[in-house]
Amino acid sequence: MKRIHDTTAPETAPRRPSRRAVLRAAGAAALVTAPALAAGPAFADDALVGEEAAYDDIVIGAGYAGITAARELRARGRRVLVLEARDRVGGRTYTDSFAGHRVEMGGTWVEATQPHIGAELKRYGIGLEEERPVDRVLLPTPGGPREYTPDDAFGRIGAVLDKLFDGSRTYFERPFEPLYREDLLQSLDRLSLRDRLNQLGLTAEEELLVNGQTSVYSGGSSTSGAFTMLAHWWSLAGWSNEGWNNTQRWRMAPGTDGLLAAMLAEARPVLRLNSPVASVTDTGSRVYVTLRSGARYRAARAIVAVPVNVWPTIRFSPALPAAHTAAADQGIAVPSALKIYIHARAGAGRFYGQGAEGAAPIPMMMPFKETSEGLVYVAFSTDPNLDPTDRAQVTDAVRRLGAELDIIGLRAHDWGRDPYARGGWAFRKPRQLTSLYPQALAPSGRVAFASGDLANGWSGFLDGAVESGLRAARQSLGLE
Repeated sequence: MKRIHDTTAPETAPRRPSRRAVLRAAGAAALVTAPALAAGPAFADDALVGEEAAYDDIVIGAGYAGITAARELRARGRRVLVLEARDRVGGRTYTDSFAGHRVEMGGTWVEATQPHIGAELKRYGIGLEEERPVDRVLLPTPGGPREYTPDDAFGRIGAVLDKLFDGSRTYFERPFEPLYREDLLQSLDRLSLRDRLNQLGLTAEEELLVNGQTSVYSGGSSTSGAFTMLAHWWSLAGWSNEGWNNTQRWRMAPGTDGLLAAMLAEARPVLRLNSPVASVTDTGSRVYVTLRSGARYRAARAIVAVPVNVWPTIRFSPALPAAHTAAADQGIAVPSALKIYIHARAGAGRFYGQGAEGAAPIPMMMPFKETSEGLVYVAFSTDPNLDPTDRAQVTDAVRRLGAELDIIGLRAHDWGRDPYARGGWAFRKPRQLTSLYPQALAPSGRVAFASGDLANGWSGFLDGAVESGLRAARQSLGLE
């Protein structure tokens, strides 16, 4: 949900490999076309059904984390059943069509230097498309929205972010080992983003440059999100404004379902769609998974690869360990999250808009693609009162950013009301890093856990989902 990249920002830290080199290695011209991923179970071992099937592993959830885990287990010769509650795979990512374009209704942007997703792009020859720069930027000021040039706007924002994350090279010295400096993080992890903003003594104009971002990432209020979460992302991005902006610079050319299709084609597990899980029982010698329909499956081990916010909808026996129970009770993904595509007639142009905390139903939006009639924009909201299908409401919300749109059509997904997500992007709350990690990443008996919500690195990104799937597979194989 971040702004379009700033081409004038300082160089990314040298620890990050050359993006052009990574893209060349990935074979950017070789694209994978996604098959009909919502089709029935057309994968290996399809004759194995029901309780008597001799599965080695059951994976619950067919998002990036679950499919990664299934592929790794299949590569070791394991017999794997994947159970997915939806009528499609992808979890909190899926590619749809709108206004003549393929659009991502969930997770979207990838960065080839993110190690796990970068390896997947290279493995399957997935090419990337670069977002076009914007022509103007609308930012809030004490006197109302104001238009800036991109260089001026992103330079101003970057200067405040540098203050916000001052010291992060020390307390996140090794970003993929988030607790490496736990001694320094114990006090910092208590802070919300609002706490940190208050510490800085910013002017009203300075704070308005960033509090739209800190609030929307937090789920609506900067008091909800952990300062260490955003600081962790900043550190993973190379401690620079350029690296931070690059996290929303690239999209997969064939869509997120293109990579997922390639992973599934290699893994070929047994896949059961429309199969929401009711309970997981670990007897100590095997695991039984019961669906809401009453169907029951057994295996030697299981991997729960659904969002942490969904864990409370599943009965676990024995009960989850303390850290997992706390994570489930508290939640990690923001509970109110809307992603909205807006098709508007030409006129407003390619602008990036950002609103003020508490004053903007749509606090962040940016251009996506041109059409024969105008432009498609992508926007984000955490306002539970916003109806994303109401043109008048959306028009007014965009007007508050300082832009006038003549809206042709709308397409949105409410991830908070999605029963198999119960929230959108992952964003830890204060104290969760130091109280839940690393315990919540560990298995419980014969049950392991995989989710983009729980990653040592890019939690909340596709890279984190792949990381967690790889870890859960190693745990199920007894390699970790």
